[in-house]
Amino acid sequence: MRQILNVNAGWVFSKEATAVPAALPTNWESVQLPHSWNGQDGQDGGNDYYRGTAYYARTIAKAELPAADRWYLEVQGANASADVYLDGAKLAHHDGGYSAWRVDLTDSLKAESLLVIAVNNAPSETVYPQMADFTFYGGLYRDVNIIAVSESHFDLDYYGTPGLKVTPIVNGADASVGTEVWVTNAKEGQSFVYTITDAQGNVVCREETADTASIAEIKNVHLWNGRKDPYLYTAKVELVENGKVIDAVSTRFGCRFFEVDPENGFILNGEEYPLRGVSRHQDRPGIGNALLPEHHKEDIDLICEVGATTIRLAHYQHAQYFYDLCDERGLIIWAEIPYISKHMPEGRANTISQMTELITQNYNHPSIVVWGLSNEIGIGGSDEDLLENHRILNDLCHEMDHTRLTTLAAVSMCKMDDPYLQITDLVSYNHYFGWYGGDTDMNGPWFDKFHAMHPNLPIGCSEYGCEALNWHNSDPRQGDYTEEYQSYYHEELIKQFFSRKYIWATHVWNMFDFGADARSEGGENGQNHKGLITFDRKYKKDAFYAYKAWLSDDPFVHLTSKRYIDRVEDVTRVTVYSNQPEVELFANGVSLGKKTAEDHFFRFDVPNAGETVLVAVAGDCRDESVIRKVDTFNEAYRLVEKGAVLNWFDVVEREGYLSLNSKMGEVLKTLRGKLIFLSLIKKMMGGKKGGKKKGGMKAMGFEITSDMMSMMNGFTVLRLFTLMGGMMNMNFTKEELLKLNKKLCRIRKKK
Repeated sequence: MRQILNVNAGWVFSKEATAVPAALPTNWESVQLPHSWNGQDGQDGGNDYYRGTAYYARTIAKAELPAADRWYLEVQGANASADVYLDGAKLAHHDGGYSAWRVDLTDSLKAESLLVIAVNNAPSETVYPQMADFTFYGGLYRDVNIIAVSESHFDLDYYGTPGLKVTPIVNGADASVGTEVWVTNAKEGQSFVYTITDAQGNVVCREETADTASIAEIKNVHLWNGRKDPYLYTAKVELVENGKVIDAVSTRFGCRFFEVDPENGFILNGEEYPLRGVSRHQDRPGIGNALLPEHHKEDIDLICEVGATTIRLAHYQHAQYFYDLCDERGLIIWAEIPYISKHMPEGRANTISQMTELITQNYNHPSIVVWGLSNEIGIGGSDEDLLENHRILNDLCHEMDHTRLTTLAAVSMCKMDDPYLQITDLVSYNHYFGWYGGDTDMNGPWFDKFHAMHPNLPIGCSEYGCEALNWHNSDPRQGDYTEEYQSYYHEELIKQFFSRKYIWATHVWNMFDFGADARSEGGENGQNHKGLITFDRKYKKDAFYAYKAWLSDDPFVHLTSKRYIDRVEDVTRVTVYSNQPEVELFANGVSLGKKTAEDHFFRFDVPNAGETVLVAVAGDCRDESVIRKVDTFNEAYRLVEKGAVLNWFDVVEREGYLSLNSKMGEVLKTLRGKLIFLSLIKKMMGGKKGGKKKGGMKAMGFEITSDMMSMMNGFTVLRLFTLMGGMMNMNFTKEELLKLNKKLCRIRKKK
């Protein structure tokens, strides 16, 4: 009978070693799995974290293993490539850092053997991902097990398979459940016992047969119905020989049906079920991807608290335990492979193997409804090799799984008529209008335009967000990294997206701040701070509560900007988020009145004198904060970018005239401003004219179309030229910027 022995303990580790050891080293570091070697250097900025080969070693005493005919090593996650050695002999190689895989140790095991796993996260032209805005943590960062089985056993060799595949099809009030199994070293006379039990453990169906497939009928089936009722059945299959069970596998599954309508969005079990949720990266401070079950549990609890109905599990296969939690909680899941940002002609085989593993290992999860082929892979346009790679992946998904749909995440630069958007069943876009240029009000109209152009192609928003740290301002601006601007941004996006039900899914980028060692912005290097919650999961930013107000039924009230205490204005605007119909605000015990708000965002103008204790009351819910009147702005609330030539608040402005803080759209409305802009663009492009192409120009690897120009119009002059200068490795000096500001200050704004 199958037994699983966890072998997370007893390992030694080295990233200084250069070869597989002949004996267990005594001078290596002792480690407990899960483990990553980039928990520190992958999160501190500089893009200098160790990427190379490291070694894990431990002994295996055969006498301490469960009695069995065969023993398999199961590695649930080794990033990104790995080689397995037993007593110096190489047994296996695996490429792909986020899926499970197994190695048959049986024929090489001695009474005591030295097991070494060499893990490598070095740059590669064949293994994805290689270019992305997150850290590629190296390590054995998930569990490692030894699976002991009989000579005849359910398959352990095919792409990390669970050994059985369950396909429920709902037919009216009933469901037909097809179960398939695969057996290694099958023998004559063996049989299979198929059992389905309900959530309470009651046997619903049971059959013994010699066939490796079974179809059972569940009468009056209890549907898996998302967050409302995530009901799960269990399928178990036993391999029987001479009346004895010699192996068994089981899985939970849910019976549900769905469709995605181009006009009405996602429909679950015949009812409209808006998919409004978040994306998730799995890493944590100090440990990278080496998570424990309690970390996954905390994440799912927080995602459920905000009221999300969907999660995009970006940008790779996540832990089986987390998919299980999604099944239990009723989250609708987008699962994808790390085919991201940079198409590698030599990486096609790896995209195929990673997609095969993703589907094989996760087919039975009812939470998953779409397979994601790629993310922002068309940032530089789509050539024929990229298109063919996508067609192969799309066909593979449909061959392996006829019950789910395919999708991809395109980036703003991708033109609406790009041919690769026609390959998958659904598409989504990653848009940051209002953060990386453009204005927040560009988002809804952009989707309306796409929807009008492709009325039969369901469109979603797979990423949107902006960064926020502990910076604050009563007049927040795009690019200032304040919690107040992030709140404003998400308020606007919520109203635009949630009112358009044709958008099949929206996924905030991101639920949590995450490690991105190449990043250097916002005042804290090595992280992407677009999360609704901080990296350590300790602080819920105000935007978290904006979504909770729209998505959660659990009564609450939340006073925003609690960390913004010192304020200079005589009357300050205070915002309260709540899902209750009415909020009353008290200042030092005095009521400032009751307000209603259809958008769940309640605004109060509060006199600011001395110290004021604010109390918001909504039904039985209450929340409290403090503000304090000060004469001068508290500079501790303002980001001063390290290494910046000029910060926006240092720019001299003249009433009614342009400045570096003016948006490009304002500048280009004036003839003199347009001439200044064209001369600067010419300088930044080395005096070249830019290569016109169908009304656009080519720069930084992508075509500057009219849509892109609209987005650029939303940048301030300072932010645009700082960003473009950095991308072109050309920085303006402080003197040059001040000279430019002086010129702009002579140009009157157009009304």
